[in-house]
Amino acid sequence: MSRISVRGFAVASATAVTTVGAVVGVASGQEQGSVAHTEAAAADATIADIPAGQQAQVQTASLTQQADEASTQADAAALKSAQEEARKAAAQDAQDKKDAAEKKAKAEEDAKKREKEKEEASRSATRDASTFAAKASYSIAETQAIARQMLPADQFQCFSNIVDHESGWNYRATNASSGAYGLVQALPGTKMASAGADWRTNPATQIKWGLNYMNSRYNSPCGAWSFWQANHWY
Repeated sequence: MSRISVRGFAVASATAVTTVGAVVGVASGQEQGSVAHTEAAAADATIADIPAGQQAQVQTASLTQQADEASTQADAAALKSAQEEARKAAAQDAQDKKDAAEKKAKAEEDAKKREKEKEEASRSATRDASTFAAKASYSIAETQAIARQMLPADQFQCFSNIVDHESGWNYRATNASSGAYGLVQALPGTKMASAGADWRTNPATQIKWGLNYMNSRYNSPCGAWSFWQANHWY
Protein backbone atom coordinates (compact mmCIF):
# COMPACT_ATOMS: atom_id res chain seq x y z
CA MET A 1 0.00 0.00 0.00
CA SER A 2 1.39 3.38 -0.91
CA ARG A 3 2.18 5.60 2.07
CA ILE A 4 0.16 8.67 1.11
CA SER A 5 0.66 11.37 3.75
CA VAL A 6 -2.42 12.36 5.68
CA ARG A 7 -1.26 15.96 5.13
CA GLY A 8 -2.20 15.40 1.49
CA PHE A 9 -5.80 15.37 2.63
CA ALA A 10 -5.39 18.64 4.55
CA VAL A 11 -5.90 17.07 7.97
CA ALA A 12 -3.22 19.18 9.58
CA SER A 13 -5.94 21.38 11.06
CA ALA A 14 -7.05 20.80 14.65
CA THR A 15 -10.23 19.03 13.61
CA ALA A 16 -8.57 16.67 11.17
CA VAL A 17 -5.63 15.96 13.48
CA THR A 18 -8.00 15.08 16.29
CA THR A 19 -9.86 12.70 14.00
CA VAL A 20 -6.69 10.97 12.85
CA GLY A 21 -5.20 10.92 16.37
CA ALA A 22 -8.35 9.41 17.78
CA VAL A 23 -8.40 6.72 15.17
CA VAL A 24 -4.70 5.89 15.64
CA GLY A 25 -5.12 5.82 19.44
CA VAL A 26 -8.07 3.51 19.34
CA ALA A 27 -6.34 1.27 16.85
CA SER A 28 -3.31 0.87 19.13
CA GLY A 29 -5.33 0.31 22.28
CA GLN A 30 -4.45 3.56 23.99
CA GLU A 31 -6.60 5.04 26.70
CA GLN A 32 -8.59 8.20 26.05
CA GLY A 33 -6.09 10.21 28.08
CA SER A 34 -3.32 9.34 25.70
CA VAL A 35 -5.19 10.59 22.63
CA ALA A 36 -3.76 14.07 23.06
CA HIS A 37 -0.26 12.67 22.72
CA THR A 38 -1.34 10.80 19.65
CA GLU A 39 -2.77 13.97 18.11
CA ALA A 40 0.69 15.57 18.17
CA ALA A 41 2.02 12.75 16.07
CA ALA A 42 -1.03 12.42 13.88
CA ALA A 43 0.09 15.21 11.58
CA ASP A 44 2.98 13.04 10.49
CA ALA A 45 0.91 9.90 10.25
CA THR A 46 0.18 8.23 6.95
CA ILE A 47 -2.79 6.35 5.62
CA ALA A 48 -0.80 3.15 6.08
CA ASP A 49 -0.55 3.81 9.83
CA ILE A 50 -4.36 3.69 10.14
CA PRO A 51 -6.27 0.44 10.17
CA ALA A 52 -7.74 -0.36 6.76
CA GLY A 53 -11.26 -0.19 8.14
CA GLN A 54 -10.74 3.37 9.25
CA GLN A 55 -8.92 4.74 6.19
CA ALA A 56 -12.11 5.55 4.22
CA GLN A 57 -13.52 7.38 7.24
CA VAL A 58 -10.37 9.51 7.57
CA GLN A 59 -10.26 10.29 3.89
CA THR A 60 -13.95 11.22 3.89
CA ALA A 61 -13.44 13.56 6.86
CA SER A 62 -10.46 15.15 5.14
CA LEU A 63 -12.29 15.65 1.85
CA THR A 64 -15.29 17.06 3.69
CA GLN A 65 -13.04 19.59 5.41
CA GLN A 66 -11.45 20.53 2.09
CA ALA A 67 -14.90 21.02 0.59
CA ASP A 68 -15.93 23.25 3.52
CA GLU A 69 -12.79 25.34 3.17
CA ALA A 70 -13.31 25.66 -0.61
CA SER A 71 -16.92 26.69 -0.02
CA THR A 72 -15.83 29.33 2.51
CA GLN A 73 -13.27 30.70 0.09
CA ALA A 74 -15.87 30.76 -2.71
CA ASP A 75 -18.34 32.62 -0.49
CA ALA A 76 -15.67 35.18 0.42
CA ALA A 77 -14.76 35.65 -3.25
CA ALA A 78 -18.42 36.04 -4.20
CA LEU A 79 -18.96 38.62 -1.45
CA LYS A 80 -15.89 40.56 -2.55
CA SER A 81 -17.06 40.47 -6.18
CA ALA A 82 -20.55 41.65 -5.21
CA GLN A 83 -19.12 44.51 -3.16
CA GLU A 84 -16.90 45.56 -6.07
CA GLU A 85 -19.82 45.48 -8.50
CA ALA A 86 -21.92 47.56 -6.10
CA ARG A 87 -19.08 50.07 -5.80
CA LYS A 88 -18.78 50.33 -9.58
CA ALA A 89 -22.55 50.71 -9.98
CA ALA A 90 -22.65 53.48 -7.39
CA ALA A 91 -19.76 55.28 -9.07
CA GLN A 92 -21.44 55.01 -12.49
CA ASP A 93 -24.74 56.27 -11.09
CA ALA A 94 -22.99 59.27 -9.55
CA GLN A 95 -21.23 60.01 -12.86
CA ASP A 96 -24.51 59.72 -14.80
CA LYS A 97 -26.20 62.17 -12.45
CA LYS A 98 -23.28 64.57 -12.77
CA ASP A 99 -23.35 64.34 -16.58
CA ALA A 100 -27.13 64.92 -16.63
CA ALA A 101 -26.79 67.97 -14.38
CA GLU A 102 -24.03 69.42 -16.56
CA LYS A 103 -26.06 68.78 -19.71
CA LYS A 104 -29.11 70.48 -18.22
CA ALA A 105 -27.04 73.46 -17.08
CA LYS A 106 -25.54 73.83 -20.57
CA ALA A 107 -28.97 73.63 -22.21
CA GLU A 108 -30.26 76.36 -19.90
CA GLU A 109 -27.20 78.49 -20.59
CA ASP A 110 -27.64 78.06 -24.36
CA ALA A 111 -31.33 79.00 -24.09
CA LYS A 112 -30.46 82.18 -22.19
CA LYS A 113 -27.79 83.01 -24.74
CA ARG A 114 -30.25 82.62 -27.63
CA GLU A 115 -32.79 84.77 -25.85
CA LYS A 116 -30.18 87.46 -25.28
CA GLU A 117 -29.10 87.35 -28.92
CA LYS A 118 -32.73 87.65 -29.98
CA GLU A 119 -33.24 90.70 -27.81
CA GLU A 120 -30.03 92.27 -29.05
CA ALA A 121 -31.03 91.65 -32.65
CA SER A 122 -34.35 93.37 -32.07
CA ARG A 123 -32.72 96.33 -30.31
CA SER A 124 -30.01 96.73 -32.93
CA ALA A 125 -32.43 97.66 -35.72
CA THR A 126 -31.40 101.14 -36.89
CA ARG A 127 -34.87 102.54 -37.44
CA ASP A 128 -38.43 101.59 -36.56
CA ALA A 129 -41.12 101.27 -39.20
CA SER A 130 -42.96 104.28 -37.82
CA THR A 131 -40.06 106.60 -38.65
CA PHE A 132 -40.53 106.19 -42.40
CA ALA A 133 -42.92 108.56 -44.16
CA ALA A 134 -45.71 106.70 -45.93
CA LYS A 135 -45.76 106.79 -49.74
CA ALA A 136 -48.29 105.79 -52.38
CA SER A 137 -45.89 103.22 -53.81
CA TYR A 138 -42.35 101.89 -53.37
CA SER A 139 -39.80 100.58 -55.83
CA ILE A 140 -37.76 97.48 -55.08
CA ALA A 141 -34.70 99.64 -54.45
CA GLU A 142 -36.63 101.83 -52.00
CA THR A 143 -38.02 98.81 -50.18
CA GLN A 144 -34.56 97.28 -49.89
CA ALA A 145 -33.16 100.58 -48.60
CA ILE A 146 -35.81 100.60 -45.86
CA ALA A 147 -34.92 97.04 -44.93
CA ARG A 148 -31.23 97.91 -44.68
CA GLN A 149 -32.06 100.65 -42.19
CA MET A 150 -34.33 98.46 -40.10
CA LEU A 151 -32.23 95.31 -39.97
CA PRO A 152 -28.93 94.60 -38.18
CA ALA A 153 -26.15 94.76 -40.76
CA ASP A 154 -25.18 91.12 -40.30
CA GLN A 155 -28.78 89.96 -40.79
CA PHE A 156 -29.79 91.86 -43.90
CA GLN A 157 -28.46 89.38 -46.46
CA CYS A 158 -30.28 86.44 -44.83
CA PHE A 159 -33.50 88.46 -44.70
CA SER A 160 -32.99 89.47 -48.32
CA ASN A 161 -32.46 85.86 -49.42
CA ILE A 162 -35.82 84.87 -47.93
CA VAL A 163 -37.66 87.84 -49.44
CA ASP A 164 -36.07 87.12 -52.85
CA HIS A 165 -37.60 83.63 -52.79
CA GLU A 166 -40.91 84.54 -51.16
CA SER A 167 -41.95 87.68 -53.02
CA GLY A 168 -39.12 89.04 -55.15
CA TRP A 169 -39.31 92.21 -53.00
CA ASN A 170 -42.87 92.92 -54.14
CA TYR A 171 -44.63 94.22 -51.03
CA ARG A 172 -48.02 93.64 -52.71
CA ALA A 173 -47.27 90.03 -53.70
CA THR A 174 -50.25 87.73 -53.15
CA ASN A 175 -50.36 83.94 -53.27
CA ALA A 176 -53.67 83.17 -54.98
CA SER A 177 -53.89 79.64 -53.59
CA SER A 178 -52.89 80.17 -49.97
CA GLY A 179 -53.62 83.84 -49.37
CA ALA A 180 -50.06 84.59 -48.18
CA TYR A 181 -49.27 88.27 -48.63
CA GLY A 182 -46.44 90.78 -48.78
CA LEU A 183 -42.65 90.73 -48.75
CA VAL A 184 -42.35 87.83 -46.34
CA GLN A 185 -45.58 86.12 -47.45
CA ALA A 186 -47.30 86.19 -44.08
CA LEU A 187 -50.08 83.57 -43.91
CA PRO A 188 -52.63 84.92 -43.56
CA GLY A 189 -51.58 88.44 -44.40
CA THR A 190 -53.76 89.83 -41.61
CA LYS A 191 -51.13 88.63 -39.11
CA MET A 192 -49.09 91.68 -40.03
CA ALA A 193 -51.76 93.96 -38.53
CA SER A 194 -49.93 93.44 -35.23
CA ALA A 195 -47.11 95.55 -36.66
CA GLY A 196 -49.34 98.29 -38.09
CA ALA A 197 -52.71 98.97 -39.65
CA ASP A 198 -51.07 99.87 -42.96
CA TRP A 199 -49.58 96.39 -43.45
CA ARG A 200 -51.13 96.04 -46.93
CA THR A 201 -49.37 99.09 -48.41
CA ASN A 202 -46.36 99.88 -46.27
CA PRO A 203 -43.24 97.72 -46.78
CA ALA A 204 -41.72 99.11 -43.56
CA THR A 205 -44.62 97.61 -41.58
CA GLN A 206 -44.17 94.30 -43.37
CA ILE A 207 -40.43 94.31 -42.70
CA LYS A 208 -41.06 95.03 -39.01
CA TRP A 209 -43.45 92.11 -38.74
CA GLY A 210 -41.16 89.79 -40.71
CA LEU A 211 -38.16 90.65 -38.53
CA ASN A 212 -40.11 90.04 -35.32
CA TYR A 213 -41.41 86.72 -36.70
CA MET A 214 -37.94 85.48 -37.67
CA ASN A 215 -36.45 86.52 -34.34
CA SER A 216 -39.16 84.86 -32.30
CA ARG A 217 -39.30 81.62 -34.29
CA TYR A 218 -35.71 81.17 -35.46
CA ASN A 219 -33.77 83.59 -33.22
CA SER A 220 -32.73 85.70 -36.22
CA PRO A 221 -33.22 86.16 -39.98
CA CYS A 222 -30.12 84.03 -40.55
CA GLY A 223 -31.67 81.29 -38.42
CA ALA A 224 -34.80 81.54 -40.57
CA TRP A 225 -32.72 81.38 -43.76
CA SER A 226 -30.94 78.22 -42.59
CA PHE A 227 -34.31 76.60 -41.97
CA TRP A 228 -35.62 77.82 -45.35
CA GLN A 229 -32.66 76.27 -47.17
CA ALA A 230 -33.36 72.90 -45.58
CA ASN A 231 -37.15 72.97 -46.01
CA HIS A 232 -37.96 75.60 -48.67
CA TRP A 233 -40.41 77.29 -46.32
CA TYR A 234 -40.08 78.96 -42.95
